[in-house]
Amino acid sequence: MNETIFMLAIDFIALIGVIVLLLIVAAAVTAVVMYQIDKRQTVHTIRRNYPLLGRFRYIFEELGEFFRQYFFAMDREEMPFNRAQRSWVYRAAKNVDNTVAFGSTRDLRKPGTYYFLNCPFPTLSEDAATSQPMRIGPYCRTPYDAPSFLNISGMSFGALSAPAVTALSMGAAKAGCWMNTGEGALSKYHLEGGCDIVFQIGTAKYGVRDAEGRLDDARLAEMAAIEQVRMFEIKLSQGAKPGKGGILPGDKVTPEIAAARGIPLGQASISPNRHPEISSIDDLLDFIAHVRDVTGKPVGFKLVLGSTDWLDSFCEAVLKRGSESAPDFITLDSADGGTGAAPMPLMDSVGLPLRESLPLLVNKLAQHNLRNRVRIIASGKLINPTDVAAAICMGADFVVTARGFMFALGCIQALQCNKNSCPTGITTHDPKLQQGLVPDVKAERVANFHHNLVHEVELIAHSCGVTEPRQLKREHAAVVVDGGGAVPLNILYPRD
Repeated sequence: MNETIFMLAIDFIALIGVIVLLLIVAAAVTAVVMYQIDKRQTVHTIRRNYPLLGRFRYIFEELGEFFRQYFFAMDREEMPFNRAQRSWVYRAAKNVDNTVAFGSTRDLRKPGTYYFLNCPFPTLSEDAATSQPMRIGPYCRTPYDAPSFLNISGMSFGALSAPAVTALSMGAAKAGCWMNTGEGALSKYHLEGGCDIVFQIGTAKYGVRDAEGRLDDARLAEMAAIEQVRMFEIKLSQGAKPGKGGILPGDKVTPEIAAARGIPLGQASISPNRHPEISSIDDLLDFIAHVRDVTGKPVGFKLVLGSTDWLDSFCEAVLKRGSESAPDFITLDSADGGTGAAPMPLMDSVGLPLRESLPLLVNKLAQHNLRNRVRIIASGKLINPTDVAAAICMGADFVVTARGFMFALGCIQALQCNKNSCPTGITTHDPKLQQGLVPDVKAERVANFHHNLVHEVELIAHSCGVTEPRQLKREHAAVVVDGGGAVPLNILYPRD
């Protein structure tokens, strides 16, 4: 018996040896073939000059993108969001302890850093107040009393997966905030949670278009008849790609998405770079009036500011028609806003950042006595209490964030949004990747993130001596400028 076992063991070891030998031979043959391919190809210089070894450059280049955020980058170094920013969102979404120890790791001398100017007599807890609903669209047949100053920015079904949209809808309902559809039309997943909806009308007019891509009043009225749809937002531009329409790769255009948008299945969906029927200020006001007349609900527009010389003419045109003709709100995006896919020159180099554009817009509306008529919604990298509070100080009535709520869903900033390979299931339509995102669980995290962000903005407000965030003004904050000194916002951006 022992001899039999011994012989079986010898045979097994021999078999393993043969397999290993075959693998070595196969590896050697593969290496020789790859060497010859690299030496003879003419496309890649590195591979031609360093056959076989040159391939490791491309492997390390691909892997480096992921290793940097875990092993090499410091907490405050990464872009577009560093580890400290993301970690705050993750903790807030999980509703775990969000305090830090020993001292701040933030460089308080860096230009652009905000300080809040606390007062010697902060607001006591018993004197604190909750921000009240704010009315948008007082001249509409159905105005909207928005419950929260913090809301979910536009993210299309198509750019986002079905479970991600469902989780956001359910979470928004729990949090008591609105959810913007993005330009990809309204889907059943947006409605599933029962939250308030802002329907965004993009340049391709998905969801409210006819066969030729023009605005279809019947479809528009159909959307307005849905009680959850509270407002309509006309998208003129967004921070990540001013002058460029939305881009949805063909492999993300599923039958469900094609039906919702009214586009061909499996073909890339590229929106026009502007609304063909809006080529002037008067055209814009006419379009706003038309949508408001058809829907009976508040109508505004979204843009990223670049040139600002047209703002005076815009305000004058509104006053000439009457203040009721004004947009009910303006969503102001930042040049560093996010998107699933955009050309790098537009993402990096076009448009004004929110810290510059927001005070300009607020001041212009105030100069023309339109500030109380038009609500201002700020957007663009507003995922932490500091940036949200700063936007309110500069004059925003509401703040919206997209990537903040994506982090609450579990986004790890893998930068795969445009490749249908998002490892967290948020921006992919691969069922194998989507199955990891459980809407019931993630909805709780969406609501937690909203609650904790609002709570910590309230902490900042109370330290400045006011009872609730909307009482924050420019004199309550300062920003570091070149040279390392800090200048109060009311001095840096005075109201004319």
